[in-house]
Amino acid sequence: MPVIECDVAAARERLADAGVDIQDGNTDHERWRATHGGATAVAYDDKVVVQGESPEAIEAILSDAGGRAHVYFDGASRGNPGPAAIGWVIVTSDGIVTEGNKTIGRTTNNQAEYEALVQALRVARDYGFDTLELRGDSELIVKQVRGEYDTNDPDLREYRVTVHELLRDFDDWSLTHVPREINERADELANDALDDA
Repeated sequence: MPVIECDVAAARERLADAGVDIQDGNTDHERWRATHGGATAVAYDDKVVVQGESPEAIEAILSDAGGRAHVYFDGASRGNPGPAAIGWVIVTSDGIVTEGNKTIGRTTNNQAEYEALVQALRVARDYGFDTLELRGDSELIVKQVRGEYDTNDPDLREYRVTVHELLRDFDDWSLTHVPREINERADELANDALDDA
């Protein structure tokens, strides 16, 4: 549950400018509440607490992010195909900006890897980053996106098209295959989502 220390009046204005519906608080301590993208923000005197399945939707609006980010992504499928989940972490020189995970139903491991990359790109875009250094531990996905491998699987081809469409939102990007140890946090998040399902 992210806690954002900020000027809550300015935060309310940013959310309103983004078209988010804002209501009065439910208690004497709550200044206001806003719901957006599967999350609810509750404002107190000097902070906003974000709750819900996708807090990054509200965090992105309230953040001052931009510039370069390192993005780690991972998908996991138990059974291949089987129950699947994704995890992602976005890092800048200031540390972790946001991270998240969620279950995605029943898919193959490769589909889960693509889903993780798509979600990570959407979150990075919402935060306003210009340049991304993307890192994943699936050599297949990395090489398909970079155009080094082709695929006969229509689902994976469709994912690759979606990824390239999302990459157009950034000024510059790179995509690197890394060992699982380097991608440990995203892997952990994906598996935590499966364990909690």
